[in-house]
Amino acid sequence: MKTQRLTTDKSGIIKACEILKDGGIVAIPTETVYGLAANAYNPNAISKIFKAKGRPQDNPLIVHIANINSLNEIATDIPKSVYRLAEKFWPGPLTIVLNKTDNIPPCVSAGLSTVAVRMPSNPVAQEVISVSGLPLAAPSANLSGSPSPTTATHVINDLDGKIDAVIMGEDCNVGVESTVISLTGEHPVLLRPGGVTLEELREILPDIKVDKAVLSELKSGEKASSPGMKYKHYAPKTETFLVEGDAFAEFVNTKENAVAVCFLEEIENIKIPKIVYGSGATPESLAQNIFATLREVDSMGANAVYIHAPEKNGIGLAVYNRLIRAAAFKVIKL
Repeated sequence: MKTQRLTTDKSGIIKACEILKDGGIVAIPTETVYGLAANAYNPNAISKIFKAKGRPQDNPLIVHIANINSLNEIATDIPKSVYRLAEKFWPGPLTIVLNKTDNIPPCVSAGLSTVAVRMPSNPVAQEVISVSGLPLAAPSANLSGSPSPTTATHVINDLDGKIDAVIMGEDCNVGVESTVISLTGEHPVLLRPGGVTLEELREILPDIKVDKAVLSELKSGEKASSPGMKYKHYAPKTETFLVEGDAFAEFVNTKENAVAVCFLEEIENIKIPKIVYGSGATPESLAQNIFATLREVDSMGANAVYIHAPEKNGIGLAVYNRLIRAAAFKVIKL
């Protein structure tokens, strides 16, 4: 298969929509990461996503819409809080898990009775959804388990020859996948932290709980209710450790054949090979750079990488959530 490179202008959008309507799969830019999109109503198209990514069938997909009026076709038993959340956070990096309608095939929801829905703010993604007239199921456009793609080049490096097309858009400005919350139970539950923070959600949902899988691994046989909850995810090939504590520089300077992923503020104190992934004072910069950094790690030729963990608040919680999975829960507390 030859993967087409499409432009973000009208001709590129129209070509992408033709491919999607014909049951193909197209990587599209969003504000979070690049997504690998297919018609959410077409099981054959959905199967191509799983095959291209090598994605486990028990990992549900997120359905992307461009207009809140589409919600009734996808979800049922919609609580009023959805519309309060949508007013503040849609379009944007928030995914809401609701009970699904029969329009959504079981393969999209990994056999669950629920569906995850979001409305992306990226104008190219919005245009593709609107012009195609389709809700689009779209996980991250990478090989399953590897760091998520925040540039079109990342997509090509992983999936060239495996997908029909990629829209060559701009780099993603949020840098981590969307926040996922469930509104299907007695209380709202945060399933995956992201660009919309827990603190922001509590302004509308003061009783929101945090699923234990946000900071710990799923038990054996436990079903993932959201993308990104699997045991190991987002990982470079290099053995990865997450390091908590202020004495990071002193710790990594004792390591041989290793690379440090550090904050800008500590760069001068680290003597081993290093990659700066942002400022500890601005966790937004860590989020924007973390996946590109994890991809860069493997080019360093080290036996191990030690990553300085961010604070677990604001968007820092989302970065920590991704890193603990990249490290397969190998955490060193100084």
